[in-house]
Parts: sequence; C-alpha cells; structure tokens
Amino acid sequence: MDNFKDKVAVITGGAGGVGRCIGLALAREGARIVVADIEDTAIERTVADIKATGAEAIGVRADVTQQAELDTLADTAFTTFGGVHLVFANAGIGAGEFGNLWDYSDNDWKWSFNVNVWGVINTIRAFMPRLVEQNAEAHFVISGSANGAVVKLPYTPIYTCTKAAVQSITENLHQQLTMMNSPVKVNALFPGPHSVDTGIFNSGRNRPSELPDDPSKPDVGIRSADDMKNMMEQLGVKVELTQPEEVAETALRGIRDNQFWILPLTDAMQDAVKRYHTSIEERTAPPIIQLDG
Repeated sequence: MDNFKDKVAVITGGAGGVGRCIGLALAREGARIVVADIEDTAIERTVADIKATGAEAIGVRADVTQQAELDTLADTAFTTFGGVHLVFANAGIGAGEFGNLWDYSDNDWKWSFNVNVWGVINTIRAFMPRLVEQNAEAHFVISGSANGAVVKLPYTPIYTCTKAAVQSITENLHQQLTMMNSPVKVNALFPGPHSVDTGIFNSGRNRPSELPDDPSKPDVGIRSADDMKNMMEQLGVKVELTQPEEVAETALRGIRDNQFWILPLTDAMQDAVKRYHTSIEERTAPPIIQLDG
C-alpha cells in the first residue's frame, strides 16, 4: 500500500502519543481517520486537529478491554466509511511495576494483560472477520515493543511479558493470513529506536477503579519520559528519546514497504538481540540487557 489517499484508518489509543501522530500523518496524505480512545477530551482535540488538515475524521470512545465496545467501533467505522483499509491496534499501558517480580500486585498484572494483550485480541476479533470478508488490500498493524518481542529487559517484567505475548499473537496472525493467501497484511510496529516520549509513563491516569493501584507500592516519581530520562541519568545511564512523530513516519514507511518487522533499533539493541539469540543457539543463560543510550 503505497498510497494512503482516501484510505480509512482506525487507530486504538488514537488520541495521544504514537496513535495521534499516526492519525495526523495519514490525514496529511489524504486518509480518513477513526480516532478510538478512552479519553473524551483528547479524542475531541485530536479529531479537531485532524480535520484542520482538511481530512475527514470521527472519534469513537472505545475501551479495548471491552469486546462490545470494539465491535461497536468496527460497526461505526464500516457504516460511516463503507470499508476499512488500516487498523492500528495501538492502545497500551505500563503498570509502573517496580522492584521484585514476586512482589507485584494482582491488579497490576490484570490491568496490563487486559489492555496490552486482550486489547489486541479484542481488536482482532472485532475487525479481522470484516477485513477478510472485504477481500481487499488492508493492513492490520500491531504496536509491540522490542522489550518482550526480541529481548527481555529486567526492569519491567509485567510489560515485558505482555509484549512477548503480543508478538506471538502478531506472528500467528501473520502466518494464518499468509496461509489463506489473504490480501490482508500484518505489520509488527515497534516504536523506537529509543524510549518514546509518550503518555505511557503516566498510564495511571486511565487506571480502572475496579483494579486500583497498591498504595504500598514504591513511587519512583516517573510520570513522563523526561522523568525516566532524568532518573536514569542520575544513575549514570544516558537515555535518548524518540518523538512519536518519528514513529508515525517509520510506521507509514514500513507499511509502504510491506515490512512485517517495522523495527528500528539502536546499535546497542541490535547487538543485544544478537547476544540473546546466540544464548538460545548455544544453550547459555540469557544475557542481562541494559537500557540503550
């Protein structure tokens, strides 16, 4: 798909960060955008900004943990525009886990899996039957993370675990569609190559009341990418940030090139991937991967 003009794109987590920037980038190329998110004010702002480019856009409040809401999202998108050509399963959170894995609360595990894993499953269930039946060129783009998909960082085991699961789902979906000779393609999008400056570090603002945070959990004071960067620099680790606009451009380029792995990596992370796979081949213990610079 090298031309996005008049294509219809549905983006979960579409009102902020990477999702918002993907919507704006596609709108500038003439696509029609469905912004799906759980933050009403952010939806309204993003839809207005997309319309300001001259593109068509609608906003739909949709919680990816609820299958019925994603089914309604799909109904709305297909009814409004007559078809869908791009679906971005982009919504995701970080639970802010810190410390020993065995001390994490059940609620952190449940919330992370509900959004990061079940959110992808629910999006596939809502859209994939329609895309397959449509029998036209389309892309289903799943936002993963190198942390979990290709290496395992020790700092965020819950997030790492969810993204490892997401990558398995993404590859299985690609394999099944390929065996069907379907014109629907799957892309694994990895925001990067550095930590991305988005609101994922402040995911708690959207935490559901039925899965409250543990008040005894240590508060490390990280509410933004800059907070994370500053904390790591105090520990002597230099951290660079990638802006979400750059991720959006990388995503569109990867779709045009029909890449499965839309995976920008730093040299340090590329080396870490090689060391990780070498440990598998040689049956040695997995290396401890540090944050890239």
